[in-house]
Amino acid sequence: MKKLIQVETIVPFLISITLINLLPISFTWWVWILLFLAPDISMFGYLLNNKVGAITYNIFHHQLIAVVVAGIGLLTQQPFLELAGLILLGHSSLDRVMGYGLKLSQGFKYTHLGAVGQK
Repeated sequence: MKKLIQVETIVPFLISITLINLLPISFTWWVWILLFLAPDISMFGYLLNNKVGAITYNIFHHQLIAVVVAGIGLLTQQPFLELAGLILLGHSSLDRVMGYGLKLSQGFKYTHLGAVGQK
C-alpha cells in the first residue's frame, strides 16, 4: 500500500508544478528552488520536542491545508497566496513520493506511511 501512495502522489506534484508555471509570477531559477524547499523550515519545531516538531511539520506538509491556501488565493485573486498553496502541495506530494509522510509524535522518522528508512 505504501508504494501505491508513493506512486499516486506524483499526480498532485505534476499538477502543482504545471499550475505554478501558469501564475503571473516570475523569479530567477534559484529562487524557485528555495521556495520549493521552504516548507522544510517547519522541521525546526523538532528543536523543542517531538510533539511540537510533528505539529509544525504536519501543518506545512498537509495537502488539504495546501489546497485550501491555493483555493483562497484563487478566490481572492492573490497570485502569491496561490503560489504558497501550490508550493505546499508540490512539496508535500514530492515528499510522499520519496516515502515521507505526515509525522507522528514519536519522532521524526515515524510517519503515517510507516517508519522512514525501514522496509
